Amino acid sequence: MSAVKVAVVGAGVIGLSTAVCVAEALPYCSVTILSEKFSPDTTSDGAAGILIPEVFPDIPLERQRRWFKETFDHLLGIVESSEAPEAGVFLSSGYILLKEVPSDPKPYWSDYVFGFRTMTDREMRRFPNHKFGQSFTSIKCECLRYLPWLEKRFRKAGGQIKREKVTDLQQLISSYDVIVNCSGIGSRHLVGDKGVYPVRGQILKVYAPWLKHFLGGGDGDKRAYMYPGTDYVTVGGTLQMDDWRLEVDKGDSEGIMERCCQLEPSMRKAQALEEWVGLRPGRRNPRVEREWLQAEERQVLLVHNYGHGGCGITLSWGTALDAVGLVRKSLHEQPPYSKL
Repeated sequence: MSAVKVAVVGAGVIGLSTAVCVAEALPYCSVTILSEKFSPDTTSDGAAGILIPEVFPDIPLERQRRWFKETFDHLLGIVESSEAPEAGVFLSSGYILLKEVPSDPKPYWSDYVFGFRTMTDREMRRFPNHKFGQSFTSIKCECLRYLPWLEKRFRKAGGQIKREKVTDLQQLISSYDVIVNCSGIGSRHLVGDKGVYPVRGQILKVYAPWLKHFLGGGDGDKRAYMYPGTDYVTVGGTLQMDDWRLEVDKGDSEGIMERCCQLEPSMRKAQALEEWVGLRPGRRNPRVEREWLQAEERQVLLVHNYGHGGCGITLSWGTALDAVGLVRKSLHEQPPYSKL
């Protein structure tokens, strides 16, 4: 059996995770990543990278649960290995503060993080503008380290990488048997999905080595969060829908710092290192599904894995495994040939 040629479009955390999973799980596949941008220039590279999922309205909760659990377990395996420092993955503890008591004070993901509990009245007295809080230990994944580590793992599995901007999937049909679309916000143009929209995120990287616990509060574009990392604290952030601006907005930076200092006054002494803007691929639900592309007499499998919004890192390995499952299943089926 000749090798099945697979093209993975996109090299953010979703693309690299999916490429690694295909290359390792399906050794009869020859996998190539095609992307215009690689680390450190992807949207994933600026993400805070703390594993805290959102809930998507139209995807069965059991599927979302599996996506999160598989990602958490995968990254926990790295945490517990000697690879952890190079991969930029470690346990991180802290607090999430809410303005109101939620309808479900125990979200589905609380079963998988460590030590999840409701904050005590004594703890909440530190934050008089919030009515409810959750304390737990999750995993932080720093993509500036994790993506190069994944790329090395991908090459070790025999994968190839091409720096190439893909503007039309039809151009790939003659060269590949399977195409996996992990193009994030690029899917709006690449596959004409108008349900994908940019969610502009602006963050600051600051030097504040005394901050050891993460802290997040507020919601929407008025939220504030501080996630301590290896070399700096990620401070955010904005959640601006349908905003394509990639330039740093000084007003946003000032607002972010002011909100964070209200939560944690010691941040007034933090030293700013860098400002960063990225466009999350917003979508009502992530798209993890398959279809067939046809050109003349040839049909090629197209698997989609994009639209994770701010949950790309949080669900990356779980949706990658789902995408691999779709590839494996489809390769054992006859494509639904239709006459043009």
